[in-house]
Amino acid sequence: MSYTTEIMTEEKLIQLFSLEEDHFTDFKAKDITGKKFSKIISAFANASGGDIYLGIREENVTKIKHWEGFTCIEDVNPYIQVIESLPTVESYYDLEFLQHPTLNTYVLKMCVFKTQSIVKATDDKVFVRKGAQSLPVDTPEKMRRLELDKGITSFENEPVGESEITDATESDVYERFSRAIIPEVEPVKWLRKQRLINGDKLTVAGELLFSDEPQICLPKRSSIKIFRYRTSGAADRDMLAGQPVTIEGCAYDAIYLAVATTKEIIESIRKLGTGFENIGYPEETLHEIITNAVLHRDYSIPTDIQIRIFDNRVEVESPGKLPGHVTVENILNAQAARNPKIVRLINKFPDAPNKDVGEGLNTAFDAMNKLRLKYPEIVECENSVLVIIRHERLASPEDMVREYLETHDEITNSQGRELTGIKSENSMKRVFWKLRDQGIIEMIPGRALCKSAWRKK
Repeated sequence: MSYTTEIMTEEKLIQLFSLEEDHFTDFKAKDITGKKFSKIISAFANASGGDIYLGIREENVTKIKHWEGFTCIEDVNPYIQVIESLPTVESYYDLEFLQHPTLNTYVLKMCVFKTQSIVKATDDKVFVRKGAQSLPVDTPEKMRRLELDKGITSFENEPVGESEITDATESDVYERFSRAIIPEVEPVKWLRKQRLINGDKLTVAGELLFSDEPQICLPKRSSIKIFRYRTSGAADRDMLAGQPVTIEGCAYDAIYLAVATTKEIIESIRKLGTGFENIGYPEETLHEIITNAVLHRDYSIPTDIQIRIFDNRVEVESPGKLPGHVTVENILNAQAARNPKIVRLINKFPDAPNKDVGEGLNTAFDAMNKLRLKYPEIVECENSVLVIIRHERLASPEDMVREYLETHDEITNSQGRELTGIKSENSMKRVFWKLRDQGIIEMIPGRALCKSAWRKK
């Protein structure tokens, strides 16, 4: 067992006791049964993860919390055994002991991470966190929903009831695709080989990729709605400019048309001299985020993707939670494709929208950084993922260095590049030299070149 220990200060105790039980936090008394403890672990692991504080009792009505910690760390061993008995939790958790500054007793803080697989409690039941509750997944419908949310099963493989194989074999998009990519092969044979046909029906993936109008058979699951609001505030129907634009067509065409339409609307706003007037907009960011929304949305949810254009931001909302073990915190590094067939096959199209598979959001973030704009904000909602692209400039590299040195003794070139997003070592040197010439910083004397650093003057 690996863990860390932290001695709490009075200030940290106040902060801890100010927390409320919610979707990400739970407090439990130290006499909780192992069965109930495993239930909470299951619920957090099957949702978005969260923190369990074991040894703090919260009164049901008043919500007043009481520190009732363990006398010694070894007293927690029965609960450690419960954790280790849940094989699918594996390394998806972190343990820390919080020591009271005067009582010297211990509270176990267990940070549960979102898992790729479904985690069961010790009684073999499955739970999921909703708000401050750990709810049972006790029906086939609920289990199916959880499997879709976690990306264990994919709706892209479902047969489309109203579809016909000719939706793909006789479509213009399939002709374009086959002319450029597929060798001489009979269309039905190729579609079956790619598992895009189920019986005599196209699957969701087959319909989305190769039907000219998948919206006929997949209404509310295959369109993109674009709204323009004349405000910097919340989406208000009274501030809606004109009718929403509906983007239809196969997934490939829908991506490019949605990007072009959104860009056109933004350009029209800039010409009017409001909102975006003085801000260069990175088209790569828009392209990658819209592509991500189309490829990774949950097609089992009958809701269209929405793009909302405000005076100071663009919002892209995609149906479905983040799949697998992906969270808002690790989304730039973790990968879990909810629709692997769609992702793989659309990459075979000429000028594929997902040229660098798995790198789309990183490209989007880098494009914002090049224009010194703040990174997009990613929010996981109850049934969707919202990406907010704000038109707000970052502080200048010089201001970032000055702010960093307010709380740090020195800064190196590599630290400066990581802080500012500047890629070039020489470009970072010029930032330091500018601040040096202004009499703000100086190079620390006596350092070898490889260890050189700057400090406040």
